[in-house]
Parts: sequence; structure tokens; C-alpha cells
Amino acid sequence: MSIAGGIYKALERGKSLRCRTIQIFLKNSNQWKAKAVSEEDRLLFQKTQQSSGIGPVVAHDSYLINLASPDSALYKKSLSAFIEEMERANLFGIPHLVMHPGSHMGSGVKRGIARVAKALTRALERVEPPVMILLENTAGQGNSLGCQFEQLAAILDQTKNPDRVGICLDTCHAFAAGYDIRTEDCYGETIAELDRYVGIEKIKVFHVNDSKKNLGSRVDRHFHIGKGFIGLDAFRFLVNDRRFRDIPKILETPKGEDDKFDKKNLATLRSLVASSDRRKLKQKKQLTQRRNDN
Repeated sequence: MSIAGGIYKALERGKSLRCRTIQIFLKNSNQWKAKAVSEEDRLLFQKTQQSSGIGPVVAHDSYLINLASPDSALYKKSLSAFIEEMERANLFGIPHLVMHPGSHMGSGVKRGIARVAKALTRALERVEPPVMILLENTAGQGNSLGCQFEQLAAILDQTKNPDRVGICLDTCHAFAAGYDIRTEDCYGETIAELDRYVGIEKIKVFHVNDSKKNLGSRVDRHFHIGKGFIGLDAFRFLVNDRRFRDIPKILETPKGEDDKFDKKNLATLRSLVASSDRRKLKQKKQLTQRRNDN
């Protein structure tokens, strides 16, 4: 949701769409500088959140930040900006800050991962809880890190205080990186692979996006739910996966004028949620089938 006119406005916009959770930027995502948070801003946000019933609110860091950069000046500037975003999240009472691991800019995956882990360790030492950092998987464009679950696991392993680091799983990015989720078996295999390397308990947020490009394209192009190469079934599997029932699911699809596409995409996702009666019927049929097979 847009924060134009004040961060609290994002909550009002989310409420108008009947959102139960939203994601926001904590400042202009394409600028380094940000106006200091006033006590009035903080209280207005918290009051609006309480009246809206929306929670949790998820924050995404600035696109300028690159904690994997081999350039010393950019690395220091990125770390300083990231620490500031963590502090802003704490001020507003936002529990999760999503971040892209960054680009190693040709210096190599191993060195890039080490720089990210070192930066996260320093940030966590500087900023107290409760804010938690969420590593977002990427599509694998260029020299970006995080397109493989093994890379996310390596960052987690090398970061001190890993209890304050989790995962934000983006469906479009996973698909573009080569993880198929279009059939029930493929969806199960992909989640199992993530569990093997990272642990599904580390998933704190989902970015729910279809893909404008095909499997393994390594191109990050979000599209409307069911209208891209992923298709509807993958999202049906996700929204009915009881393991993730209480995990926030965020749309990052094209919005259109007056957020009209948000309304359509939300309606599509909600239509995929099976009722408890239908779930029980499906489970009964599966149990009967297994008995027959035996």
C-alpha cells in the first residue's frame, strides 16, 4: 500500500480493500534520505492501525540498499540506511522488515554472502528487538543473491543471532529462479526443498505474485494471479496449506487506477480458499483412496 500523504494512509487504503495485512515502505524507496519520524506520526500510525484491525504490517526496505556490494562506500551507506530502516520499523511497531540480499556485482557469490551476513550481524547488534529481518528470495537476475535456497541458508548460517532473521518467500521469484509450483507434486517438492535447506518455520511472510515470464527465466516480472505462467493451481495449494494459515500473504501485482487490480487479485485469491466442509470432504476422499490402494 502507498504511503503517500503519510504512512498511516497506507492503513486506510488497506482497510478500504478489506486487507487483513499490508506491506509498506517506511520512506521513499528510491531515496537515501528520509524525514525523521515524529511522535505525532508514530501515534497516528498506531491509532490508525488499531482502528483498522490490520496486522501485522510488513515493511520492505529501500531498493537502493545493497549489503552485498564490494564497493566500500556503497556498502557503508547501505548498512547505515538499513539500520535506520530497522529503527524506523521499531518506532512504528512493525515486526518484520523484508530485504533483498543484494548484488555481489561480479565479486562472486561466496564473498557476497559473507558481506550480507556480516552486515546483518552488525545491524542486529545495533538495533534491539522486536524487529525481525526477512531475507527475500530473488529471481536470479544478474548478480543478485538469494535465488537458490542454499544461498539463503548460507546467509542464515553465517549471521549471528539467527533467531531474528527469517524468510519472505516470493512465488514469482521462486518460479523465475526455476522452482516449479504449478502442480501439487511440484509445489510439495519445492516447499520440501526449502524446508531441507532453511526450515519452513523460518517463513514469516509470503509475496503472492504470478509471473509474466516462464519457469527458470530469471526475469522478475510480477503479474496478476492466475494470468501468468504460474497459473491458479499453485495459489490454491498455497492458500489452503494449513502449515501457512497464519502467515501473512502480500500481493505485489500491478495495481491499476484506484487499486482496481488489487481488488480483482484479492477476490481471486479469496475464491481459492476452500471451505472447511470442502477440505474435510477432500481429506475423506483421499483417506478412502489410500485404503483402496492398500
